[in-house]
Amino acid sequence: MKRFWTDVAVAAADAAQGYAITLDARPVRTPARLPLVLPTRALADAVAAEWAAQDGEVDPRTMPMTGLSNAAIDRVMPDRALFVNQIAAYAETDLLCYRADAPDTLVARQAAAWEPLLAWGRARYDVAFRVTTGIVHVAQPPETLARLRAAVAAHDAHALAALSPLTTIGGSLLAALAVAERHIDADPAFDLTHLDELWQAERWGEDALATEARILRKADFMAAARFLMLSRPSPD
Repeated sequence: MKRFWTDVAVAAADAAQGYAITLDARPVRTPARLPLVLPTRALADAVAAEWAAQDGEVDPRTMPMTGLSNAAIDRVMPDRALFVNQIAAYAETDLLCYRADAPDTLVARQAAAWEPLLAWGRARYDVAFRVTTGIVHVAQPPETLARLRAAVAAHDAHALAALSPLTTIGGSLLAALAVAERHIDADPAFDLTHLDELWQAERWGEDALATEARILRKADFMAAARFLMLSRPSPD
């Protein structure tokens, strides 16, 4: 699609339900043809800025706020339970619970980076975590799974749209929840969930393809974290 509009604006949606984006006074719709209505003015401004920045052919890769907004409306809202279950399932195999048994430098680095986050999770959700070495699955306590699922389910559709990539990219539900609850910033959260890969690069040198892939993953991770914050009402 080529740019066909001149003016981009933000308008209050009907019944004070949020904010709409208009192109030459015509409201934008999602790929499923639903109204693109955003919950906060901050998110609406960010989405509008993406549309305004398009020049010539529209490039969806440069519009992450729009893409996540579409996902919240078209995919999450019609089936919140599906997304809650998919995200919460990561509690069963959270990255932070699977440790290396060697070499000592990696073991120490994992402990230093991951134990404080596990301690936060234990205190925040009143849960216990079973930590193991290697990749053989270890079952987490049922109470832990239930409480972390409840923590996920407490989020609205827009937050779930952001929690999904935060969890899948990092492989850690706990890290994603820590970002959502502002316990940790997105940048260090990404690094600690990619600790093994970064350690390997330090030891053996960077691989160009692996580095490029990690940069793209980090961009998606950071965009999801930004979307999550913008979709929340401003504190009074």
